[in-house]
Amino acid sequence: MIVAGCDVGALTAKAVVLKDDAILGSEVIQSRASAGQSAVDVMDKLLKRLELTHSDIDYCVGTGYGRYIVPFADANVSEISCHGRGAHWLVPTIRTIIDVGGQDFKAIRVNDKGSVEDFSMNDKCAAGTGRSLEIMARSLGVDISQLGPLSLEASNPVALSKPCCVMTEIEIRHLVFEGKSNADIAAGISDLTARSIVFLVRTVGIEKDIGMTGGVAKHAGIVKSLERLLETTFVQFPVDPQIIGAIGAAVFAADKTRKLRRLV
Repeated sequence: MIVAGCDVGALTAKAVVLKDDAILGSEVIQSRASAGQSAVDVMDKLLKRLELTHSDIDYCVGTGYGRYIVPFADANVSEISCHGRGAHWLVPTIRTIIDVGGQDFKAIRVNDKGSVEDFSMNDKCAAGTGRSLEIMARSLGVDISQLGPLSLEASNPVALSKPCCVMTEIEIRHLVFEGKSNADIAAGISDLTARSIVFLVRTVGIEKDIGMTGGVAKHAGIVKSLERLLETTFVQFPVDPQIIGAIGAAVFAADKTRKLRRLV
């Protein structure tokens, strides 16, 4: 049985192929102008590397904000369900998932089957998302990939206070002009982002084990701040946390394939 999941997000598109309940391969690319083209490009790139074609895939599930327009998907499932299912499939003890993506972030609580019991997501402001981190990194004059390592070098982290990412951008520029170190400002960005996320997590109830998915899970400074604020250590996934939504989609595809085969 070969199944696939395709997660089309605001900043990146991800694809995963499972064969007999094991990860055969994965791929991540920057999202294109069209969500449909993002899906095609990331899946074609992965299938080419695996020397497979679309006809080799028994079932494919799309997820992410562009899930409704993945042209080759047999079905679509919300990214909330896919991140919950994917995280649980990888680490069965997980109960709370923090998913921080390009345009939103979510707190998800799952049961011992990986099914969603409760969730909450930001709705009005981009603060705390991957997009806001890009804006803040640009204000600091560094690449977003440098923010995490840079924040860990801080000796006197600044305290950022503006709740809006646009106002925070202005605040960061003032701090740069005042001569504050990039490391101290980067640490302030991590703390500000973590505080926004923690407020959301507490609305669904914190239950261990806790894990973080999405591209921002690779930001070491934010992870460190979140662990400090939540007074816990996050589980470590054995794969890139950015592909966990696509893994969940592929797991749902495997479930559907088994169900269809039982009906034959």
